[in-house]
Amino acid sequence: MKSVKKLMAAAGLVSVLFLSACISNNESSGSGEGEKLTIGTEATFAPFESMEGDKIVGFDADLLDAIMKEAGIDYEFQNTGWDPMLVGVDDETLQGGMAGITITDERKETYDFSSPYFEATQVIAVPEGTDIQSGEDIKGMRIGVQNGTTGDEAAQKLVGENSSDLSKYDSSAATMMALQNGDVEAVVTDIAVAQHYVKNNPDANLTLIEDEDNFEQEYYGMLLPKDSEHKEKIDEAIQAIMENGTYEEIYQEWFEGTPDIEALESAQP
Repeated sequence: MKSVKKLMAAAGLVSVLFLSACISNNESSGSGEGEKLTIGTEATFAPFESMEGDKIVGFDADLLDAIMKEAGIDYEFQNTGWDPMLVGVDDETLQGGMAGITITDERKETYDFSSPYFEATQVIAVPEGTDIQSGEDIKGMRIGVQNGTTGDEAAQKLVGENSSDLSKYDSSAATMMALQNGDVEAVVTDIAVAQHYVKNNPDANLTLIEDEDNFEQEYYGMLLPKDSEHKEKIDEAIQAIMENGTYEEIYQEWFEGTPDIEALESAQP
């Protein structure tokens, strides 16, 4: 999913947003020794993370819990919001972020990442009955994207950077609502999120268009501060839960089919 555009302007405002956004959390005990890590997220990205009452639920939430238990690390999972999460991991007021975050070369200039834990790609969502076949067909249309994401970047590659045809929203869910309401004519977003929305909103009458020529494979990783002392232990835990079957069990709770663990292992640095 998401791509870093430095947000260093108005740092004071971001700090306020961070403090006000940390209103809900999940907690888990690992070894019970040492510090408790605070991991941020943006919980509007179902089925990876969303709010159920005051609890963060989803694939990322379950996977993070399994990783931290395997690693013996105590943690707290907080719904900080996207921008405060990025800033918080950068300045290390957060010790990590998990929010369907795509590993990119640009981001690796600022952050470390865990080993890849999910394979994804972008997809185009459009109303049923349209003639859209590929990304080329949405040029000149009103396109919704989540600001600062790899969907945003993929759309900009199609229609041009800062194109007036792009409407940018704060969440993927908001882009899908805009499409459903007719405010935009197409949305570019992560395929698993789009599939989840279409499945759970059949009356929206939306269909999804895949385009391997314009949208590359992506891999999600846990966002960590540069030179994080916890990266090695977290990577070892990810490998362990992939080998012992825990990863596949969690995957099948949230997605159909079986995960391609071999592809994830081959994507490791």
